[in-house]
This record gives sequence, C-alpha cells and structure tokens, in this order.
Amino acid sequence: MKGMSDNALALDYASLDDSALVGLARSGDREAFRHIMQRCNQRLFRIARGVVNDDAEAEDVVQAAYLHAFEKLDAFRGEAALLTWMTRIVLNEAYGRLRQRRATVDIGRIETRQFDDGQIIAFPSKFGSEDPAAAAARAQIRRLVEHAIDDLPEPFRIVFIMREIEECSVQETASALELREETVKTRLHRARRLLRAALHGALATTLTDAFPFLGSRCARMTAAVLQRLDASLPDPAARDIDGPHE
Repeated sequence: MKGMSDNALALDYASLDDSALVGLARSGDREAFRHIMQRCNQRLFRIARGVVNDDAEAEDVVQAAYLHAFEKLDAFRGEAALLTWMTRIVLNEAYGRLRQRRATVDIGRIETRQFDDGQIIAFPSKFGSEDPAAAAARAQIRRLVEHAIDDLPEPFRIVFIMREIEECSVQETASALELREETVKTRLHRARRLLRAALHGALATTLTDAFPFLGSRCARMTAAVLQRLDASLPDPAARDIDGPHE
C-alpha cells in the first residue's frame, strides 16, 4: 500500500491528458479533479459571467457546475473535448439561474435592429515599458471595454466572450449554445456593432488623454532640451548681459 501511495504522490498530473485525468477522478482521485478545474477555471468563469453578469454569482455557478460534473463523470464519453463538456454544464447552470432571476430577453426584437457598419477598435495586447500615466490610461480603456461588454444583451455577450475572448471556434460555440453556426456569426457581428456604438461616446472623451506625455518622460525630455540649450550658449562670463551696443 505504501508503494501505491508513493506512486500516486509522484504522479505528474500536469502532464496527463484530459482522458487520463477523468479516469483518475472517476476512481476518486481528488488531485486529478483539482487539475481538471485548474485547466477549465478561466474559460468557465468568463462564460458564466457572460450569462449572469456578476462576478460573485459567476463563481457560484462554476462551483455548482463542478459539483454536477463530478457526479456525472461516468457520463463523459470523450465524444467532445472535456472543456466543451464542462462548458455545457456551466451554461445549463447559468441559464437556469437566469431564468429564475428575470424573463427571457426578446432576442428577436434585438436581432432585427439596425446598427452602423464598422468594427470594434482593436487595442494592443502587448505593451513595452510605460510610465504610470500611460498605464493608467490603458487601464481606463480596459475598464471602458469591460463595462461595454457587460452592457451587451446576454445572448450577444456570451457569443462575444466565447468567440473573441476565449477564441472558441464557430462550431464549438454553436454546439455549446445549441445554436446554428449562422446564428453565432450573426450575433457576433451584432455584438461588435453594439460595442462600437457604445464605446464611441466614451472614447471620444478618453482619446483626449491618449499618448500621455507626463511624469518621468516629460521631465526627462525637458531636462535634455535645457541641457542642450546650455551647451549651445556661450559662456555667461564672456557675454555682454546688457546686449549689443550701437
């Protein structure tokens, strides 16, 4: 028994594929299930939040979904990826709570609205070293985008999160949400237009603060210019401070 315990402790769970982890979890291996949760946590939280639109409730949804999944591990056949299977469980839990909380959104009315063409502004995802003012401006823009996503109608929000943030394929998104692929494409298109319209006014004021030139960068450049001016001027002792005489 001691040898079996040592082997279990030495097992490299991180290197195991999903099927192996599921097999171990079915036999009661809690460490295997912990690794399953770690692999799925980010996507499942984002998707749950996309439905319920609240951080705390999204956490509750994901936790409840994990409990359901643990009870249903024997039903996992590997026909879909584990993360896809887990996504469906999370969506079922999230939509169940949503139905209890409010009436279903009139998606037909929303989808027939017309919006201006255009694409959402793409913000850089990688930044070099930046001064505090630039970092603050970037954080402000990120918050604007997050709030705009939060304000999307739920059917568009969840599609946008799955396709643009989690980078799920059209097929995977359609399967998880039980939609036609064309519907996924349409809703993503509408979500982008809604976001562009929502961000237009907010960014109009924010853009006046773009490319901030404050703090250390401002001081550094000012000092460099003054240094060059000092170097280009003649020695003060040799200058006639009264100016030229006629």
